[in-house]
Amino acid sequence: MSDYLFAHPTFLSGAARVMDLAGVFDAYNERETPEEADGTAIRTDWLAVGEDLRLALKTAGEEEKLPSE
Repeated sequence: MSDYLFAHPTFLSGAARVMDLAGVFDAYNERETPEEADGTAIRTDWLAVGEDLRLALKTAGEEEKLPSE
């Protein structure tokens, strides 16, 4: 989820990069302004934190249900 600013090349574009000595195929998912890029990055970071918290809470809840040894 945190790789949204990076290009996701296909096999053929990857093969073409072998011959691309000038770097013409270097493309990134850009935003209109630096502020927009920062906002998107912060939003996706918090989404990742939320997903980690959900997983931790789910795991902790499952551990409470396990019988004690």
